[in-house]
Amino acid sequence: MSPQQLQGKVIAVTGAASGIGLAFAQLAAARGAKLSLADVSQAGLDKAAAELRATAGADNVLTRVVDVRKYDQVQAWIDATTQTFGRLDGAANMAGVIPKDIGIHTLADQDLEQWDFVLGVNATGLMHCLKAQTRVVADGGSIVNASSIAGVTGRAKNAAYAASKHAVVGLTRSACKEFGYRGVRVNCICPGPIDTPMNHKAHEIVTASGATTHTGQSVLSSTHENALGRAGRPEEVAHLIAYLLSDESTYVSGTAICVDGGSSLVPPLRITPRMCHATSAVTSMGTSVAMLSWLVSTAPSTVVSDW
Repeated sequence: MSPQQLQGKVIAVTGAASGIGLAFAQLAAARGAKLSLADVSQAGLDKAAAELRATAGADNVLTRVVDVRKYDQVQAWIDATTQTFGRLDGAANMAGVIPKDIGIHTLADQDLEQWDFVLGVNATGLMHCLKAQTRVVADGGSIVNASSIAGVTGRAKNAAYAASKHAVVGLTRSACKEFGYRGVRVNCICPGPIDTPMNHKAHEIVTASGATTHTGQSVLSSTHENALGRAGRPEEVAHLIAYLLSDESTYVSGTAICVDGGSSLVPPLRITPRMCHATSAVTSMGTSVAMLSWLVSTAPSTVVSDW
């Protein structure tokens, strides 16, 4: 991709003050884009804007404090974007939140206020952004939304977040079909364990709760399950977003692309003595051991034995 692939494009970014949103804004500024930045944090937005104006130029960066749950704020921000720059070529909708009880409570104990909060930002907030952006985005434009591997695989003790990220995939694909006739492309990214402030917060919540089971682990503590064995960097996700917003991806639309180091792959099947004992209640232990031997011999890359 050319270093100036986004030269002159007007791109709106939510969640621009930190994490993946900030990493993309930094990359886009370096590649010549004009940026309209939105975030709920005034302090974070001011800090990001100061850095980005030094790269892109003071006249090429617009900022607005926006709570995406409030449509009037979203619409006012997009209006300001088109009034300032004359058009909108693309958007990176990266705003998102996690619940305060992530990795702790099952659906049976779901906190209803947290459900409304997470769905309000991650799902309804995205709908607000798409509603405002698709009205004015240029023909042939591109929009990228932030889902998650939780939006394609689900996650125990994380129902609100997983449901909200599944909603992102649905909104993305609906918008793709509705606006494709104008050449507008709509895709979503599905990050796995990425080294961001939000994922560090999730790790702190799970650690403080004392949860030690697989279903209660945080995203950053589960990196042993992905092929690369490490958390990703925000800039690694930013490069994918830049590609999807560039003219080098003009036939890519309606996709949910995982950028997760292999985390969304099925984890290894762990065969334990307890599993064999359970099997022996139905059949003989000899059959259980024979089954174990067959599994290990036929699929050694996906079966792990604790024997």
